[in-house]
Amino acid sequence: MRYLVIIFAVAVAAGGAWFWSGPEQLSARAAGSGTVDIVQGGQIYVEYCAACHGANLEGQENWRSPGADGRLPAPPHDETGHTWHHSDNLLFDYTKLGGTALMEQKGVEFDSGMPGFAEQLTDAEIHDVLAYIKSTWPERIQKIQAERTKAEEQQD
Repeated sequence: MRYLVIIFAVAVAAGGAWFWSGPEQLSARAAGSGTVDIVQGGQIYVEYCAACHGANLEGQENWRSPGADGRLPAPPHDETGHTWHHSDNLLFDYTKLGGTALMEQKGVEFDSGMPGFAEQLTDAEIHDVLAYIKSTWPERIQKIQAERTKAEEQQD
């Protein structure tokens, strides 16, 4: 009986590892993060992202319309926003460098309210946050975003 319990526990653990190796895990690894920690990503999200992007990833009101300062409010990171329209590499760079700095690197003038987190978060922590965000999306959205990431990687 004891061996059956051990075998069951190993099977559940293996099944959990298989379950969490869906599109968000594969694309995060493809972006160079190695193994991601979705639980830690959620904790980091609460600490660093929720103040602007919402505790439930809902974003700020009227996020599609510039505010008085000309900047767009923080968009939602759930499936109603546009985060999933972008590849892992772009999401990573945008988070690490910040919107304005990233666009300047690309030769585009863009005043973004998104700060860079290179000084506050490690690359692995950024990947954890992105994996957490992606884990909240419906499977269909995860697949679309993973395909966009793969297509971009094939172009490089």
